[in-house]
Amino acid sequence: MATAFSFRPWLLVSCGLLLAAACHGLQVGFYQKSCPKAEAIVRAEVQKAVRRDPGLGAGLLRMLFHDCFVEGCDASILLDPTPANPRPEKKGAPNDASQRSYEVIDAAKKALEKACPGVVSCADAVAFAARDASDLLGGSRIRFAMPGGRLDGRRSQESQTNVLPPPFAGLDTLTGRFAAKGMSVEDLVVLSGAHSVGRSHCTSFVFERITKGSDMEANLANQLKGQCPASPGVGNDPVVAEDAVTPNVLDNQYYKNLLDRKVLFTSDAALMSSAQTAKMVSDFAKPDGTWERKFAAAMVKLASIGVKSGRDGEIRKNCRVVN
Repeated sequence: MATAFSFRPWLLVSCGLLLAAACHGLQVGFYQKSCPKAEAIVRAEVQKAVRRDPGLGAGLLRMLFHDCFVEGCDASILLDPTPANPRPEKKGAPNDASQRSYEVIDAAKKALEKACPGVVSCADAVAFAARDASDLLGGSRIRFAMPGGRLDGRRSQESQTNVLPPPFAGLDTLTGRFAAKGMSVEDLVVLSGAHSVGRSHCTSFVFERITKGSDMEANLANQLKGQCPASPGVGNDPVVAEDAVTPNVLDNQYYKNLLDRKVLFTSDAALMSSAQTAKMVSDFAKPDGTWERKFAAAMVKLASIGVKSGRDGEIRKNCRVVN
């Protein structure tokens, strides 16, 4: 019997998407000859992390999104500040003090370098880790093959993080930013389901959703008033679960919460502001596995954005610094 910590890479997303990934120079089983245990090594570290703290798995999902939307899927989010570049992506408002799970990738990269020095990119480690976190947090309901072959970028700037959709964005802003990355409206609605796991700082929603008043369900609003200060900020910015029903499970509860007006962000509530996206929300709330299948496909598509190859990238020895 399969468990939450088993994995069968042949349970794939649609062939069409895998072929599309191949067009970006990516290939399923990319390290089969050069580092046969590469994906298993990454998975082992993700497994340990998720067992220790499911929130680290949520951080890995967010990491892939925040990496790929900025400069492409090139592990630029992992680069630390240096005297020459004191404000990399890590210091951008969407990441500073909120993005976590860097240590999981560090551990995976250390093990990869021991097994196969200079072979596996940090960008692929991030993509594999997000896939494995999806499977583990999803209780084996979200399984898919993740192509490899990305190279690591050499550029990382705080200013570039402004392309990430903020939690206070409306639907037009959200769809526009997804479209700029080649992602559809359906991809937006599907990937928003990642808000079924993880946690949020109060500053991400209190001012827009509670202080100003919103359509948030009254009991949830009152609960959050008890968890968050009226004016959260530096030094006083607690975190709360993004999904209070199944906070550590990646599932379609998010869409049920949307229908019940029990979501944190303006960007969540925005998905109910058009007939097209509201219909998707209603469909994904059904227990027929549709959302899980589409989430798997959207993750592969996401992980194909702006892939570096050839002279555009490298394979870092240490994910936090360029070679």
